[in-house]
Amino acid sequence: MKTIYLVMLTFLVTPLFSFTTLKINEPILVSQDITIVEAVYDGHEDYGYNFIAKHSDDEEYTLTFQKVDEAVSSEFDLDSDALIGTKFRITYKTKTIVTKDADGYEDENIVNTITKLEKL
Repeated sequence: MKTIYLVMLTFLVTPLFSFTTLKINEPILVSQDITIVEAVYDGHEDYGYNFIAKHSDDEEYTLTFQKVDEAVSSEFDLDSDALIGTKFRITYKTKTIVTKDADGYEDENIVNTITKLEKL
């Protein structure tokens, strides 16, 4: 009788260990693009660094950068207000990262990183 309980316990406990090894939230890099744009620095917020750029029809839009390469941040202090209103040529890369939640739904996050900054 003890053997039957041991076998049943083994069959019940084994799936619990196998489910704990699933990696649900592991990010997947979908694409990475490099772009150059001219824009005016608009300041820093909690979610990133904002720049105002113009489309070809002169309509303004905001570009937000979540990350800045270390070489750029050592040359330009984007956390201060001193550079607000300054025009820059920005070279940046865009990554689209796809993550899956616990229910298996995909969530796309776009991360813009400044790789080069030139004051105009």
